[in-house]
Amino acid sequence: MKTYWNTTEGLSQLQEWQPNCWIQVTCPTDEDQRELEERFGIPDYFISDISDTDERARYEYDDGWMLIILRIPYVKEVRSRTPYTTVPLGIIHKRDVTITVCYYETNMMIDFLSYQQKRNEGFTDHVDMIFRLFLSSAVWYLKRLKQINLLIDKAKRNLDKEVNNESLIGLSRLQDSLTYFQTSIRGNETLLSKLKFKLQIDELDADLIEDVNIEMTQARETTNIYSNILESTMDTYQSIINNNMNTVMRTLTSVTIIMMFPTLIASLFGMNLINGMESSHFGFLFALAISVGVSALAWWFFRYKRLI
Repeated sequence: MKTYWNTTEGLSQLQEWQPNCWIQVTCPTDEDQRELEERFGIPDYFISDISDTDERARYEYDDGWMLIILRIPYVKEVRSRTPYTTVPLGIIHKRDVTITVCYYETNMMIDFLSYQQKRNEGFTDHVDMIFRLFLSSAVWYLKRLKQINLLIDKAKRNLDKEVNNESLIGLSRLQDSLTYFQTSIRGNETLLSKLKFKLQIDELDADLIEDVNIEMTQARETTNIYSNILESTMDTYQSIINNNMNTVMRTLTSVTIIMMFPTLIASLFGMNLINGMESSHFGFLFALAISVGVSALAWWFFRYKRLI
């Protein structure tokens, strides 16, 4: 899907391309890719790099064209192994052509459009637009981190009631998501620090970059905090599981030892040897009483030692 936006006076949609407009491309098809390459002369590997889900945040120049790849947060389907992850957003620019390409439909870009339309100011130039995309990505990282924190609290409440595999697997998947966030945010920060010296920045852009740095730093520190909390929580519940397992094994061992005494006594009195009780009418009751007494004494000893 291709959309043309007029960025000079607010953010209004255009029917066709005009110089200095913004071309937003979402989930492009092969036909869209060929059209962009043939019409504007974009290097073919630019869009191919953007389509790579694992492409890192970076910038590149080729024959006057500038490619910036920014990592933005993305929410997968509920049953995904990593519900929260990051995807590449490509920004392509040359003179009067500015194109953004993303192979995923994200809430961040929908909110970015809505917010800019409410501002009704548009962008001063492509540099202003680039750094506002950086700012929006940092804000959305913080929003997703709040959602992850709520999921962590929910899983911890469930684990407080019962330690089950479903909640532990959920925490493990959230840990994977935080790892993706940490890597992507660090990459975006490195990219931002390089672009400050590569792009022509005026005073307004400098103020915007400062805001972006603040939001990026907050997102990175928040991700680190949640990651440390989650890692500590996983270690705690792992220790609880191991302790419960040790308690069960200790109890089973104690019960096995207690049950061994009646078997031993019955074996001794059941041997084919003379023991003075062959003709006694109370021989069975005597052996039974000894078994019960020894077992009770062993049970008391294990209880005294808190082994059962």
